[in-house]
Amino acid sequence: METKDNEKDSAKAPSLKEHVKVLIIGSGPAGYTAAIYAARANLSPIMYEGIQPGGQLTTTTEVDNFPGYPNGITGPEMMEDLKKQAQRFGTDIRFGIATTADLSQQPYSVTIDGDKVITADALIIATGATAKYLGLESEEKFKGQGVSACATCDGFFYKGQDVAVVGGGDTATEEATYLAGICRKVYLIVRKPYLRASKAMQDRVNATPNIEVLYEHVTKEIVGDDSGVTGVLLENSKGETVKKDITGFFVAIGHQPNSDIFKGFIETDDVGYIKTIPGTAKTNLPGVFACGDVQDKHYRQAITAAGSGCMAALDAERYLGTRVF
Repeated sequence: METKDNEKDSAKAPSLKEHVKVLIIGSGPAGYTAAIYAARANLSPIMYEGIQPGGQLTTTTEVDNFPGYPNGITGPEMMEDLKKQAQRFGTDIRFGIATTADLSQQPYSVTIDGDKVITADALIIATGATAKYLGLESEEKFKGQGVSACATCDGFFYKGQDVAVVGGGDTATEEATYLAGICRKVYLIVRKPYLRASKAMQDRVNATPNIEVLYEHVTKEIVGDDSGVTGVLLENSKGETVKKDITGFFVAIGHQPNSDIFKGFIETDDVGYIKTIPGTAKTNLPGVFACGDVQDKHYRQAITAAGSGCMAALDAERYLGTRVF
């Protein structure tokens, strides 16, 4: 009797394994667009949204540069629209975090939340990249209210104003020169007594009259009020506190692609960005595709992420069409 009861309980227990045709890991513009195209192609995609459903755009207030929104839209609203569109065509969207992956053999498997294993005939990776921040409490407080990690996304809102960029590499110098064409004054805050950027980018910074490089300065605190950022407190090499009045603070110390669980299986560059075959979303593994910021270290825009999501779904559709399972 005890054996039968155990068998009955076991039959009722939810399965911790599931096989799907197309598995999408991550959301955001890339993941949701991949889901839209895959669902319309009757591929019955399953999506796990990840730790931040909607991706980095959910931390952005106004989005003015995405085609189709003449009056602009907030990042969270846009992501909700894309999510609903993917669901409209039948995408099964679930909350969950991919914790491990085994891409050593097909079908590929991904473990969700440490306990559920999903195997898939095709895998689309849209896990994005995480902007690196300084770790200041005030920085977190003013995210979306003057603190940004993307000048090309948010620089327009500071037209004619004074802003600061922190960082000394190519990303920081590129963001500073971009902002210099929009803003009245740009302070480039550099921790070291020199720039790490390429010589060409250093020359551009030095030739731009409204960029002031503050060498050997460290950000201590971002200050502001209900309206947002109003200034930044710095400490120079002498230990003196220096205040600069600004309305925008741009962090440009790099991004970390969210690719750790796939390393060892998929080719990445030295930073961790997944390598794709040029002109496609294909990785070095057949049936595994990457889209969005996890494979794009150059543009990192919502529109380019969405485009690469479309590519990933189309590549997956063509791949599955040639396979016999």
